[in-house]
Amino acid sequence: MLNSSDLFHVSSILNRRSIAQHGLDWARMSAAPGIAGSSRPEVEGIFVCRGEEEADFFLQINNTDGPVDLWSVHGIDEASLLDNGNGFVYLPDRIPAAQVRLVRSDI
Repeated sequence: MLNSSDLFHVSSILNRRSIAQHGLDWARMSAAPGIAGSSRPEVEGIFVCRGEEEADFFLQINNTDGPVDLWSVHGIDEASLLDNGNGFVYLPDRIPAAQVRLVRSDI
């Protein structure tokens, strides 16, 4: 069971090995398009979802042309999150591998 205070990140399965090794890093985006279909980072940061309901939205809009993974993100001060202007939030920093955990795969 997931902790309700967890943050989440949705990413293509093509990024799984890189995320497990390096964590979440927008500068490493190249193996697959972003969830919204972008070919390059929309911001210098990592988009996160506040809760499972928001994560489900991103799972449904998946524009990566393939399956995705759901990652749980720990140890982030939610006061550090920035709004991208559309109501979605991101952390303007990289997130180390020690702070992410694969919770659902091949969705």
